Amino acid sequence: MDKKELKVVALRNGTVIDHIPSDKLFKVVSILQLDKVSNQITIGNNLESKQLGTKGIVKVSDLYLDQKSINKIALLAPLANLNIIHDYTVKEKIPVQLPEIVSDIVCCNNPKCITNNQPVPTKFRVLQKQPMQVQCCYCERVLKEEEIKFK
Repeated sequence: MDKKELKVVALRNGTVIDHIPSDKLFKVVSILQLDKVSNQITIGNNLESKQLGTKGIVKVSDLYLDQKSINKIALLAPLANLNIIHDYTVKEKIPVQLPEIVSDIVCCNNPKCITNNQPVPTKFRVLQKQPMQVQCCYCERVLKEEEIKFK
């Protein structure tokens, strides 16, 4: 028998995060704290992609992401898609969309910023998506993609 593909068990219910750039896959896993959940997780990396060249994919059973988590993914992987699975069927295909303002998910790296000295939620304006740049709405510090740290 000639086997050309490895089959991965289908999800009954859960979320598939697809079209993650390969170099961002494990950062997505980390910011979503998937190492702390007991759900079944399948991770694929460096898979062929017409759109990206290579991509990563994460399948998580019985997990549906909140908007804060989706915004974190969008900051790292603005071309990613979420597939919502119910009873082995894709019920929704959602491209992640980054809002113009992201609140309380990114830390400001300016030690003098009010968000690092008072109990104030952070707020950043998205200046550009490729490469990612955000600006603190309080101190106006601009963070490049490699400087972004998540809460």
